[in-house]
Amino acid sequence: MGQRKAPKDGDRKVGRRALLIGGAAAAAGTALLARDELARLWWRAPGVEKPRKEGEVDYAGARWVAASDANWRRADRPDDYGVDMVIVHVTQGSFDSAVKAFQDPAHKAATHYIVRQDGHVTQMIRELDVAYHAGNRDYNERSIGIEHEGFVDRPQDLTDEMYEASARLTARICARYGIPVDREHVIGHVEVPGTDHTDPGPHWDWDRYMRLVRQARTAPA
Repeated sequence: MGQRKAPKDGDRKVGRRALLIGGAAAAAGTALLARDELARLWWRAPGVEKPRKEGEVDYAGARWVAASDANWRRADRPDDYGVDMVIVHVTQGSFDSAVKAFQDPAHKAATHYIVRQDGHVTQMIRELDVAYHAGNRDYNERSIGIEHEGFVDRPQDLTDEMYEASARLTARICARYGIPVDREHVIGHVEVPGTDHTDPGPHWDWDRYMRLVRQARTAPA
């Protein structure tokens, strides 16, 4: 009561302006989505591929052994998919059996790295590529996967050498991509949504591991 009603033409002008702004925002959003999709797909164009050297590793302490092409997807991370997570696995078998499985195209899964009980690190997939390791597409695209030789119900398999080597590896990955060293970004396979895996299991000492990662993160490279 006592308020003057705005002219009808004014209502129409506001409506048109809102429509124009909304349309511009929608167009801008569509353009951004298109640009993002093009950035993700650029390498699929004929004759276009990011330069790669056969046998090249991302971690200086690793030895290269290639996984089957069927167990990972070529990408251009972090340009197409940001990397903000490390996922810890346990092989449920020997180092040799894990390597063999990751080289088998029928296996349909592999991690970027395997850490042996003696601390030896093998890289099987480049970090810029998407490994099929988490059982969740979104988590695959945004993470680096690290397997550890052993069984989840055998605490003796989780050796000092393994913890220390893996912690140094994870520290370098976190430094490379600016990943926070915390339990929201360094997780176990069991914590991936939708997975039916239990690794790294109840004997994995997260407090110890994260302490070692933080120590390695602040140590000179």
